[in-house]
Amino acid sequence: MTLAAHLLESNCRNNRQQWGKIPLSDGLESKTLELGPVAPVHQTNAAGRSPFLLTCDHYGRLIPPSLGDLGLQEDELTRHIAWDIGIAGVAERLANMLGAHLIAQRYSRLVIDCNRPPCVKSSIPILSEATTIPGNEGLSREMAEARQRAIFDPYHRCIDEAVTRRLHENRPTVLVALHSFTPVYAGIARPWHIGTLYHRDHVLPPLLLKALRAEGDLVVGDNEPYAVSDQTDYTIPVHAEARGLVSSGIEIRQDLIADETGQQQWADRLARILGALEPQLGLHLPPMR
Repeated sequence: MTLAAHLLESNCRNNRQQWGKIPLSDGLESKTLELGPVAPVHQTNAAGRSPFLLTCDHYGRLIPPSLGDLGLQEDELTRHIAWDIGIAGVAERLANMLGAHLIAQRYSRLVIDCNRPPCVKSSIPILSEATTIPGNEGLSREMAEARQRAIFDPYHRCIDEAVTRRLHENRPTVLVALHSFTPVYAGIARPWHIGTLYHRDHVLPPLLLKALRAEGDLVVGDNEPYAVSDQTDYTIPVHAEARGLVSSGIEIRQDLIADETGQQQWADRLARILGALEPQLGLHLPPMR
């Protein structure tokens, strides 16, 4: 069993809220989910030599053909509830500028959220902000697990294998999880341009906060608009914190990266800042875990 699989099993044992209460399928539903021609995992610069390993849990908004539109109109499927708007363009540009390996996930977070433990309610949401997701209502445990096997597991297996390979090669690794956030949530405006998200790591986040604030033109969130925890997050707790990696999440406000110009500007800024911080991180190889 991989470390990620072990931690997933432990987390779900401690935090089971949803699927354990749902009866098994009556046998009419398939135990597999066909994704069609598009694999869940997207990678850029898999052979990149940068110490930065970039992840993007909400890169895409695809829905498997067998799930239709989840009962939603197209305008709902292009909103922030379905994916992290604009972050794909930032992630691709940043990976190429840093020479960093990017591992991203192509399917909508409404199918399964790849930054949630699969056993919690927000993993396959029935309600997102104020929108009901009809295609997720009354979901059997078998079909929830089929989504996990088809989308969640391959993505996190890829990250787990990449981290393991880098550690075996004695390569220092800094995991940076890239996200974007809506400017207004539940009617409340969010003032931050960018935020750093963290929990146990206190190496990169304070340096990143200081560097972002030194830019002079940014409102910077310190664990805003979200904070990392074992109950609400998966990528950083499992792949970074549990393995002793330096790490941080980065959230960029979506109106700032809604077009290619904004995406390039933010990739330029982050590449410059992360490049300048690299020598300050005191990078070393953590113990194998």
